[in-house]
Amino acid sequence: MKTILSSKTIVLPSNVSVTSKKRIVTVKGPRGTLKKSFRHLNCEISKIGKRRLRVDIWFAKRKQLACLKTICSHIQNLVKGVQYGYKYKMKAVYAHFPINITTSEEDTVVDIRNFLGEKYTRSVKMLPGVTCSHTGSKDEIQVQGNDLEKVSLSAALIHQAVLVKKKDIRKFLDGIYVSEKTTIDQIE
Repeated sequence: MKTILSSKTIVLPSNVSVTSKKRIVTVKGPRGTLKKSFRHLNCEISKIGKRRLRVDIWFAKRKQLACLKTICSHIQNLVKGVQYGYKYKMKAVYAHFPINITTSEEDTVVDIRNFLGEKYTRSVKMLPGVTCSHTGSKDEIQVQGNDLEKVSLSAALIHQAVLVKKKDIRKFLDGIYVSEKTTIDQIE
């Protein structure tokens, strides 16, 4: 059964401006500008006044109705990103061989050495707009940027680079794991 019209509204903060043209949403805020395309979905995105954004889906079945909340969540993540930014803290965990983590090329490439005593150097390139640096505490790095998807994907790439192969993963727990997910600037 189809629902004739289903809509959700998003209330925008005062220091963020959002424009929508041809289902491409552009969000500008104090930390920069983010853009996201919703061209693959059949929806209407329109502004109501200065501080509200409305997402409409016409004649939708159950699968399309589920996309409505997803679109709103993506836009809210963009708004939060240009206001506060996102920061993932990652910790190196090892039993015997200490994992050596270094950054290069203006904090856009992470080099991982001595994982399980291997001589091979693993190199992970961050996505555009994402930087990685040491936090100051031992065996801990932070991945930060404005776009939540790019920050979390970069953290996942680092995690996947040091997966244990051909051993019992219940015993060999070595790796680099996400320990904390926060924002760069403090939320009031």
